Amino acid sequence: MTQSFERYTIYPIPPSQRFGKASDLFSVWFSANMTLLTVFTGALGPVVFKLSFFWSMISLIVGNLVGAVFMALHAAQGPRLGVPQMVQSRGQFGLYGSVPVIVLVIIMYVGFAASNCVVGGDALFHIVPVIGKKNAILLIALLTFIPCVLGYKAIHLCSKLASWVSAIAVLYAIGCGLYALSWPVLSDMHGSMSGIIGAISVAALWQIAYAPYVSDSSRYLPVSALSVRKTFWASYGGTVIGAILPMMLGSLLVISWPDLSPSQALIHLSGPFGLVIVLVLALAIPLGSAMSVYCGGLCTLTLIQTFHSKRVFGRFSRVLVTSFLLIIALFIGLAMSKTFLQSYTAFLDFLLAVLVPWTAINLFDYYFLKKGNYAVEDFFKPRAGRYGRLNGRSASCYILGVLVELPFLKTDFYTGHLATTLGGIDISWVVGLVVTTLLYALFCYNQKATKS
Repeated sequence: MTQSFERYTIYPIPPSQRFGKASDLFSVWFSANMTLLTVFTGALGPVVFKLSFFWSMISLIVGNLVGAVFMALHAAQGPRLGVPQMVQSRGQFGLYGSVPVIVLVIIMYVGFAASNCVVGGDALFHIVPVIGKKNAILLIALLTFIPCVLGYKAIHLCSKLASWVSAIAVLYAIGCGLYALSWPVLSDMHGSMSGIIGAISVAALWQIAYAPYVSDSSRYLPVSALSVRKTFWASYGGTVIGAILPMMLGSLLVISWPDLSPSQALIHLSGPFGLVIVLVLALAIPLGSAMSVYCGGLCTLTLIQTFHSKRVFGRFSRVLVTSFLLIIALFIGLAMSKTFLQSYTAFLDFLLAVLVPWTAINLFDYYFLKKGNYAVEDFFKPRAGRYGRLNGRSASCYILGVLVELPFLKTDFYTGHLATTLGGIDISWVVGLVVTTLLYALFCYNQKATKS
Protein backbone atom coordinates (compact mmCIF):
# COMPACT_ATOMS: atom_id res chain seq x y z
CA MET A 1 0.00 0.00 0.00
CA THR A 2 2.82 2.40 0.85
CA GLN A 3 4.13 2.03 -2.70
CA SER A 4 1.00 3.89 -3.88
CA PHE A 5 2.13 6.99 -1.99
CA GLU A 6 4.66 9.30 -3.58
CA ARG A 7 8.11 8.72 -2.11
CA TYR A 8 9.86 11.98 -2.98
CA THR A 9 8.72 15.26 -1.48
CA ILE A 10 10.73 18.47 -1.89
CA TYR A 11 14.02 16.82 -2.80
CA PRO A 12 15.57 16.45 -6.30
CA ILE A 13 14.15 13.62 -8.40
CA PRO A 14 17.03 11.31 -9.44
CA PRO A 15 17.40 10.63 -13.19
CA SER A 16 16.64 6.95 -12.58
CA GLN A 17 13.24 7.89 -11.11
CA ARG A 18 12.18 10.19 -13.95
CA PHE A 19 9.27 8.98 -16.05
CA GLY A 20 6.37 10.09 -18.23
CA LYS A 21 5.94 12.23 -21.34
CA ALA A 22 5.61 15.97 -21.63
CA SER A 23 2.33 15.45 -23.49
CA ASP A 24 0.85 14.08 -20.25
CA LEU A 25 0.83 17.65 -18.95
CA PHE A 26 -1.83 18.64 -21.47
CA SER A 27 -4.43 16.50 -19.70
CA VAL A 28 -3.17 17.60 -16.26
CA TRP A 29 -3.73 21.30 -16.94
CA PHE A 30 -6.75 20.81 -19.18
CA SER A 31 -8.58 18.87 -16.46
CA ALA A 32 -7.33 21.21 -13.70
CA ASN A 33 -9.24 24.03 -15.40
CA MET A 34 -12.36 22.03 -16.22
CA THR A 35 -14.15 22.81 -12.98
CA LEU A 36 -16.99 24.95 -11.74
CA LEU A 37 -14.49 27.37 -10.20
CA THR A 38 -13.32 28.25 -13.71
CA VAL A 39 -16.97 28.63 -14.73
CA PHE A 40 -17.43 31.10 -11.86
CA THR A 41 -14.39 33.05 -13.09
CA GLY A 42 -15.89 33.33 -16.57
CA ALA A 43 -19.08 34.68 -15.01
CA LEU A 44 -17.14 37.68 -13.66
CA GLY A 45 -17.02 39.21 -17.17
CA PRO A 46 -20.75 40.01 -17.43
CA VAL A 47 -21.48 40.21 -13.66
CA VAL A 48 -18.57 42.23 -12.25
CA PHE A 49 -17.20 43.98 -15.34
CA LYS A 50 -20.59 44.54 -17.06
CA LEU A 51 -19.49 43.19 -20.44
CA SER A 52 -21.55 41.71 -23.25
CA PHE A 53 -20.95 38.09 -24.16
CA PHE A 54 -18.81 39.17 -27.14
CA TRP A 55 -16.46 41.42 -25.17
CA SER A 56 -16.39 39.04 -22.23
CA MET A 57 -15.10 36.25 -24.49
CA ILE A 58 -12.58 38.48 -26.27
CA SER A 59 -11.23 39.65 -22.92
CA LEU A 60 -11.06 36.18 -21.39
CA ILE A 61 -9.35 34.71 -24.46
CA VAL A 62 -6.73 37.48 -24.58
CA GLY A 63 -6.10 37.25 -20.84
CA ASN A 64 -5.62 33.48 -20.93
CA LEU A 65 -3.35 33.61 -23.99
CA VAL A 66 -1.11 36.21 -22.34
CA GLY A 67 -1.10 34.86 -18.80
CA ALA A 68 -0.45 31.27 -19.87
CA VAL A 69 2.89 32.29 -21.40
CA PHE A 70 4.25 32.99 -17.92
CA MET A 71 2.62 29.87 -16.49
CA ALA A 72 4.14 27.62 -19.17
CA LEU A 73 7.59 29.19 -18.79
CA HIS A 74 7.49 28.12 -15.15
CA ALA A 75 6.34 24.63 -16.15
CA ALA A 76 9.39 24.20 -18.37
CA GLN A 77 11.66 24.61 -15.32
CA GLY A 78 10.46 21.35 -13.76
CA PRO A 79 12.30 18.80 -15.93
CA ARG A 80 15.54 20.78 -15.79
CA LEU A 81 15.77 21.18 -12.00
CA GLY A 82 13.60 18.35 -10.64
CA VAL A 83 12.51 20.23 -7.51
CA PRO A 84 9.34 22.10 -6.50
CA GLN A 85 9.08 25.70 -7.67
CA MET A 86 9.32 27.26 -4.23
CA VAL A 87 12.53 25.36 -3.48
CA GLN A 88 13.97 26.75 -6.70
CA SER A 89 13.04 30.28 -5.56
CA ARG A 90 15.93 30.07 -3.13
CA GLY A 91 18.13 30.52 -6.18
CA GLN A 92 16.73 34.04 -6.62
CA PHE A 93 15.86 35.16 -3.10
CA GLY A 94 18.17 33.16 -0.85
CA LEU A 95 17.25 30.69 1.88
CA TYR A 96 15.41 33.12 4.16
CA GLY A 97 14.60 35.65 1.46
CA SER A 98 12.25 33.14 -0.16
CA VAL A 99 10.25 32.67 3.07
CA PRO A 100 7.76 35.60 2.65
CA VAL A 101 6.90 34.47 -0.88
CA ILE A 102 6.50 30.86 0.28
CA VAL A 103 4.10 31.95 3.03
CA LEU A 104 2.03 33.98 0.56
CA VAL A 105 1.89 31.05 -1.84
CA ILE A 106 0.72 28.68 0.92
CA ILE A 107 -2.09 31.14 1.64
CA MET A 108 -2.92 31.08 -2.07
CA TYR A 109 -3.07 27.28 -2.13
CA VAL A 110 -5.37 27.14 0.87
CA GLY A 111 -7.55 29.87 -0.65
CA PHE A 112 -7.95 28.00 -3.92
CA ALA A 113 -8.76 24.76 -2.10
CA ALA A 114 -11.34 26.56 0.04
CA SER A 115 -12.88 28.16 -3.06
CA ASN A 116 -13.09 24.76 -4.74
CA CYS A 117 -14.81 23.28 -1.69
CA VAL A 118 -17.41 26.07 -1.74
CA VAL A 119 -18.15 25.81 -5.46
CA GLY A 120 -18.23 22.02 -5.47
CA GLY A 121 -20.36 21.90 -2.35
CA ASP A 122 -22.82 24.40 -3.81
CA ALA A 123 -23.15 22.26 -6.95
CA LEU A 124 -23.72 19.05 -5.01
CA PHE A 125 -26.27 20.80 -2.81
CA HIS A 126 -28.31 21.80 -5.86
CA ILE A 127 -28.20 18.21 -7.13
CA VAL A 128 -28.97 16.55 -3.78
CA PRO A 129 -30.48 19.24 -1.50
CA VAL A 130 -31.20 16.71 1.24
CA ILE A 131 -27.52 16.42 2.21
CA GLY A 132 -27.28 20.12 3.10
CA LYS A 133 -24.70 22.64 1.92
CA LYS A 134 -22.21 22.10 4.75
CA ASN A 135 -22.23 18.34 4.27
CA ALA A 136 -21.77 18.83 0.53
CA ILE A 137 -18.68 20.99 1.16
CA LEU A 138 -17.37 18.32 3.53
CA LEU A 139 -17.86 15.64 0.86
CA ILE A 140 -15.84 17.63 -1.68
CA ALA A 141 -13.06 17.94 0.89
CA LEU A 142 -13.11 14.18 1.52
CA LEU A 143 -12.89 13.45 -2.22
CA THR A 144 -9.97 15.87 -2.43
CA PHE A 145 -8.10 13.97 0.26
CA ILE A 146 -7.38 10.79 -1.75
CA PRO A 147 -5.38 12.10 -4.74
CA CYS A 148 -3.62 14.83 -2.75
CA VAL A 149 -2.18 12.36 -0.23
CA LEU A 150 -1.30 9.72 -2.84
CA GLY A 151 0.66 12.37 -4.73
CA TYR A 152 2.11 12.90 -8.20
CA LYS A 153 1.14 9.67 -10.00
CA ALA A 154 -2.41 9.66 -8.65
CA ILE A 155 -2.98 13.26 -9.73
CA HIS A 156 -1.68 12.55 -13.25
CA LEU A 157 -3.82 9.41 -13.56
CA CYS A 158 -6.98 11.15 -12.34
CA SER A 159 -6.27 14.02 -14.78
CA LYS A 160 -6.31 11.67 -17.77
CA LEU A 161 -9.62 10.18 -16.72
CA ALA A 162 -11.25 13.51 -15.85
CA SER A 163 -10.17 15.44 -18.94
CA TRP A 164 -12.30 13.47 -21.42
CA VAL A 165 -15.45 13.34 -19.30
CA SER A 166 -15.34 17.00 -18.28
CA ALA A 167 -14.56 18.15 -21.84
CA ILE A 168 -17.65 16.37 -23.20
CA ALA A 169 -19.80 17.86 -20.43
CA VAL A 170 -18.57 21.43 -20.96
CA LEU A 171 -18.79 21.29 -24.77
CA TYR A 172 -22.34 19.95 -24.57
CA ALA A 173 -23.35 22.73 -22.17
CA ILE A 174 -21.73 25.40 -24.37
CA GLY A 175 -23.62 24.06 -27.37
CA CYS A 176 -26.88 24.28 -25.44
CA GLY A 177 -26.05 27.82 -24.33
CA LEU A 178 -25.20 29.11 -27.80
CA TYR A 179 -28.30 27.50 -29.24
CA ALA A 180 -30.52 29.09 -26.59
CA LEU A 181 -29.17 32.64 -26.97
CA SER A 182 -30.90 34.95 -29.43
CA TRP A 183 -28.93 36.81 -32.10
CA PRO A 184 -29.43 40.24 -30.45
CA VAL A 185 -27.71 38.90 -27.29
CA LEU A 186 -24.87 37.30 -29.23
CA SER A 187 -24.32 40.44 -31.31
CA ASP A 188 -24.58 42.83 -28.34
CA MET A 189 -21.37 44.91 -28.07
CA HIS A 190 -21.88 46.83 -24.85
CA GLY A 191 -18.94 47.21 -22.49
CA SER A 192 -16.29 49.63 -21.29
CA MET A 193 -12.53 49.82 -21.63
CA SER A 194 -12.10 49.48 -17.87
CA GLY A 195 -14.34 46.41 -17.89
CA ILE A 196 -12.45 44.81 -20.79
CA ILE A 197 -9.06 45.37 -19.16
CA GLY A 198 -10.46 44.18 -15.84
CA ALA A 199 -11.65 40.90 -17.40
CA ILE A 200 -8.32 40.49 -19.22
CA SER A 201 -6.54 40.95 -15.90
CA VAL A 202 -8.67 38.33 -14.16
CA ALA A 203 -8.04 35.77 -16.92
CA ALA A 204 -4.31 36.54 -17.03
CA LEU A 205 -4.10 36.28 -13.26
CA TRP A 206 -5.93 32.96 -13.37
CA GLN A 207 -2.99 31.61 -15.38
CA ILE A 208 -0.24 33.45 -13.49
CA ALA A 209 -1.64 32.03 -10.24
CA TYR A 210 -0.46 28.59 -11.43
CA ALA A 211 3.13 29.86 -11.67
CA PRO A 212 4.21 28.93 -8.10
CA TYR A 213 3.30 25.28 -8.56
CA VAL A 214 3.07 24.40 -12.24
CA SER A 215 6.61 22.97 -12.30
CA ASP A 216 5.70 20.71 -9.37
CA SER A 217 3.72 18.62 -11.85
CA SER A 218 6.57 18.42 -14.39
CA ARG A 219 9.55 17.77 -12.12
CA TYR A 220 9.47 13.98 -12.68
CA LEU A 221 9.85 14.27 -16.47
CA PRO A 222 13.15 13.15 -18.05
CA VAL A 223 15.72 15.91 -18.63
CA SER A 224 16.25 16.93 -22.25
CA ALA A 225 15.96 20.06 -24.36
CA LEU A 226 13.13 18.47 -26.32
CA SER A 227 11.30 17.62 -23.10
CA VAL A 228 11.57 21.23 -21.93
CA ARG A 229 10.07 22.59 -25.17
CA LYS A 230 7.29 20.02 -25.15
CA THR A 231 6.63 20.77 -21.50
CA PHE A 232 6.03 24.42 -22.37
CA TRP A 233 3.63 23.73 -25.24
CA ALA A 234 1.75 20.89 -23.55
CA SER A 235 1.20 23.00 -20.42
CA TYR A 236 0.32 26.10 -22.46
CA GLY A 237 -2.17 24.33 -24.74
CA GLY A 238 -3.80 22.40 -21.93
CA THR A 239 -4.28 25.36 -19.62
CA VAL A 240 -5.46 27.81 -22.32
CA ILE A 241 -8.04 25.49 -23.89
CA GLY A 242 -9.01 24.08 -20.52
CA ALA A 243 -9.67 27.57 -19.10
CA ILE A 244 -11.33 29.27 -22.07
CA LEU A 245 -14.07 26.65 -22.52
CA PRO A 246 -15.50 26.73 -18.96
CA MET A 247 -15.04 30.51 -18.77
CA MET A 248 -17.08 30.78 -21.96
CA LEU A 249 -19.71 28.62 -20.31
CA GLY A 250 -19.71 30.87 -17.25
CA SER A 251 -20.38 33.95 -19.37
CA LEU A 252 -23.22 32.17 -21.18
CA LEU A 253 -24.83 31.09 -17.92
CA VAL A 254 -25.02 34.50 -16.24
CA ILE A 255 -26.21 36.19 -19.42
CA SER A 256 -28.96 33.60 -19.90
CA TRP A 257 -30.01 33.39 -16.23
CA PRO A 258 -28.68 36.45 -14.39
CA ASP A 259 -30.79 35.80 -11.29
CA LEU A 260 -29.52 32.26 -10.71
CA SER A 261 -26.21 30.95 -9.44
CA PRO A 262 -24.01 29.38 -12.15
CA SER A 263 -24.80 25.90 -10.76
CA GLN A 264 -28.56 26.49 -10.93
CA ALA A 265 -28.26 28.09 -14.37
CA LEU A 266 -26.27 25.13 -15.65
CA ILE A 267 -29.03 22.75 -14.61
CA HIS A 268 -31.59 24.83 -16.56
CA LEU A 269 -29.28 25.28 -19.54
CA SER A 270 -28.41 21.63 -20.15
CA GLY A 271 -31.96 20.32 -20.18
CA PRO A 272 -32.37 16.61 -19.31
CA PHE A 273 -28.62 16.26 -18.78
CA GLY A 274 -28.33 19.30 -16.52
CA LEU A 275 -27.89 17.37 -13.29
CA VAL A 276 -25.34 15.08 -14.91
CA ILE A 277 -23.31 18.03 -16.26
CA VAL A 278 -23.23 19.72 -12.86
CA LEU A 279 -22.31 16.44 -11.17
CA VAL A 280 -19.41 15.85 -13.59
CA LEU A 281 -18.00 19.32 -13.04
CA ALA A 282 -18.55 19.09 -9.30
CA LEU A 283 -16.68 15.80 -9.12
CA ALA A 284 -13.85 17.28 -11.21
CA ILE A 285 -13.32 19.93 -8.54
CA PRO A 286 -11.57 17.62 -6.03
CA LEU A 287 -8.81 17.03 -8.59
CA GLY A 288 -8.03 20.74 -8.94
CA SER A 289 -8.33 21.15 -5.20
CA ALA A 290 -6.02 18.17 -4.65
CA MET A 291 -3.34 19.83 -6.80
CA SER A 292 -3.56 22.96 -4.66
CA VAL A 293 -3.33 21.04 -1.40
CA TYR A 294 -0.60 18.70 -2.69
CA CYS A 295 1.56 21.60 -3.86
CA GLY A 296 0.72 23.50 -0.69
CA GLY A 297 2.08 20.55 1.25
CA LEU A 298 5.34 20.67 -0.70
CA CYS A 299 5.50 24.41 -0.06
CA THR A 300 4.91 23.96 3.66
CA LEU A 301 7.64 21.33 3.89
CA THR A 302 9.94 23.74 2.06
CA LEU A 303 9.14 26.39 4.67
CA ILE A 304 9.82 24.00 7.57
CA GLN A 305 13.02 22.70 5.96
CA THR A 306 14.29 26.27 5.79
CA PHE A 307 14.62 26.28 9.58
CA HIS A 308 15.36 22.55 10.02
CA SER A 309 17.82 21.89 7.22
CA LYS A 310 19.21 18.65 8.68
CA ARG A 311 15.83 16.95 8.94
CA VAL A 312 14.65 14.81 6.01
CA PHE A 313 10.94 15.01 5.21
CA GLY A 314 9.51 11.89 3.62
CA ARG A 315 6.19 10.32 2.75
CA PHE A 316 4.65 10.54 6.21
CA SER A 317 5.53 14.23 6.62
CA ARG A 318 3.91 15.11 3.28
CA VAL A 319 0.69 13.23 4.11
CA LEU A 320 0.49 14.86 7.54
CA VAL A 321 1.04 18.38 6.20
CA THR A 322 -1.38 18.03 3.27
CA SER A 323 -4.07 16.69 5.61
CA PHE A 324 -3.58 19.69 7.89
CA LEU A 325 -3.85 22.17 4.98
CA LEU A 326 -7.00 20.48 3.72
CA ILE A 327 -8.63 20.81 7.14
CA ILE A 328 -7.80 24.53 7.18
CA ALA A 329 -9.23 24.94 3.66
CA LEU A 330 -12.39 23.14 4.75
CA PHE A 331 -12.97 25.47 7.70
CA ILE A 332 -12.36 28.54 5.52
CA GLY A 333 -14.75 27.17 2.90
CA LEU A 334 -17.47 26.67 5.47
CA ALA A 335 -16.95 30.20 6.79
CA MET A 336 -17.04 31.92 3.38
CA SER A 337 -19.80 29.92 1.72
CA LYS A 338 -22.46 32.63 2.11
CA THR A 339 -20.43 35.45 0.56
CA PHE A 340 -18.38 33.44 -1.92
CA LEU A 341 -18.41 35.63 -5.04
CA GLN A 342 -17.33 38.76 -3.18
CA SER A 343 -14.66 36.88 -1.22
CA TYR A 344 -13.37 35.18 -4.36
CA THR A 345 -13.03 38.45 -6.27
CA ALA A 346 -11.12 40.00 -3.38
CA PHE A 347 -8.90 36.92 -3.26
CA LEU A 348 -8.00 37.34 -6.94
CA ASP A 349 -7.16 41.00 -6.32
CA PHE A 350 -4.80 39.95 -3.54
CA LEU A 351 -3.06 37.43 -5.81
CA LEU A 352 -2.61 40.09 -8.46
CA ALA A 353 -0.51 42.26 -6.17
CA VAL A 354 1.79 39.60 -4.71
CA LEU A 355 2.42 37.09 -7.51
CA VAL A 356 3.34 39.28 -10.46
CA PRO A 357 6.65 40.71 -9.12
CA TRP A 358 7.75 37.24 -7.99
CA THR A 359 7.10 35.67 -11.40
CA ALA A 360 8.97 38.53 -13.14
CA ILE A 361 12.08 37.98 -11.00
CA ASN A 362 11.96 34.20 -11.26
CA LEU A 363 11.60 34.08 -15.04
CA PHE A 364 14.21 36.73 -15.77
CA ASP A 365 16.71 35.07 -13.44
CA TYR A 366 16.07 31.58 -14.84
CA TYR A 367 15.97 32.34 -18.57
CA PHE A 368 18.25 35.36 -18.97
CA LEU A 369 20.73 35.40 -16.10
CA LYS A 370 21.42 31.80 -15.15
CA LYS A 371 19.87 30.16 -18.24
CA GLY A 372 18.60 27.29 -16.12
CA ASN A 373 22.02 26.52 -14.59
CA TYR A 374 21.48 26.25 -10.82
CA ALA A 375 23.38 24.28 -8.19
CA VAL A 376 20.33 22.35 -7.00
CA GLU A 377 22.21 20.73 -4.11
CA ASP A 378 22.87 24.20 -2.67
CA PHE A 379 19.14 24.81 -2.26
CA PHE A 380 19.16 22.36 0.67
CA LYS A 381 22.30 23.50 2.47
CA PRO A 382 21.90 25.28 5.85
CA ARG A 383 22.88 28.62 4.32
CA ALA A 384 21.75 27.76 0.77
CA GLY A 385 25.37 27.57 -0.36
CA ARG A 386 26.21 30.06 -3.07
CA TYR A 387 22.70 31.57 -2.93
CA GLY A 388 23.06 32.73 0.67
CA ARG A 389 20.52 33.50 3.33
CA LEU A 390 19.07 36.64 1.75
CA ASN A 391 19.43 38.16 -1.70
CA GLY A 392 18.81 41.82 -0.94
CA ARG A 393 18.70 42.71 -4.62
CA SER A 394 15.80 40.32 -5.33
CA ALA A 395 13.95 41.20 -2.13
CA SER A 396 14.21 44.92 -2.88
CA CYS A 397 12.96 44.45 -6.45
CA TYR A 398 10.06 42.35 -5.19
CA ILE A 399 8.98 44.95 -2.63
CA LEU A 400 9.33 47.78 -5.15
CA GLY A 401 7.37 45.73 -7.67
CA VAL A 402 4.46 45.37 -5.26
CA LEU A 403 4.60 49.03 -4.26
CA VAL A 404 4.62 50.27 -7.85
CA GLU A 405 1.43 48.31 -8.51
CA LEU A 406 -0.55 50.01 -5.74
CA PRO A 407 -1.32 53.33 -7.52
CA PHE A 408 -2.70 51.35 -10.51
CA LEU A 409 -4.68 48.83 -8.46
CA LYS A 410 -8.48 48.86 -8.44
CA THR A 411 -10.28 46.59 -6.00
CA ASP A 412 -13.45 46.63 -3.92
CA PHE A 413 -11.51 47.74 -0.84
CA TYR A 414 -8.81 49.94 -2.40
CA THR A 415 -8.39 52.01 -5.56
CA GLY A 416 -5.10 53.72 -6.40
CA HIS A 417 -5.11 57.34 -7.52
CA LEU A 418 -3.67 56.49 -10.96
CA ALA A 419 -6.38 53.88 -11.51
CA THR A 420 -8.93 56.61 -10.82
CA THR A 421 -7.15 58.94 -13.25
CA LEU A 422 -7.29 56.21 -15.91
CA GLY A 423 -11.04 55.93 -15.51
CA GLY A 424 -11.02 52.88 -13.27
CA ILE A 425 -8.80 50.80 -15.55
CA ASP A 426 -6.59 48.39 -13.59
CA ILE A 427 -3.23 47.87 -15.32
CA SER A 428 -1.31 47.09 -12.12
CA TRP A 429 -0.24 43.60 -13.23
CA VAL A 430 1.27 44.96 -16.48
CA VAL A 431 3.09 47.71 -14.59
CA GLY A 432 4.30 45.19 -12.01
CA LEU A 433 5.69 42.84 -14.65
CA VAL A 434 7.47 45.52 -16.65
CA VAL A 435 8.87 47.58 -13.77
CA THR A 436 10.02 44.59 -11.70
CA THR A 437 11.75 43.00 -14.69
CA LEU A 438 13.53 46.23 -15.61
CA LEU A 439 14.59 46.91 -12.02
CA TYR A 440 15.91 43.38 -11.54
CA ALA A 441 17.77 43.45 -14.85
CA LEU A 442 19.30 46.83 -13.99
CA PHE A 443 20.43 45.69 -10.52
CA CYS A 444 21.92 42.45 -11.86
CA TYR A 445 23.81 43.97 -14.78
CA ASN A 446 25.10 46.82 -12.60
CA GLN A 447 26.41 44.26 -10.15
CA LYS A 448 28.17 42.37 -12.95
CA ALA A 449 29.68 45.59 -14.26
CA THR A 450 30.94 46.50 -10.79
CA LYS A 451 32.59 43.11 -10.32
CA SER A 452 34.28 43.25 -13.72
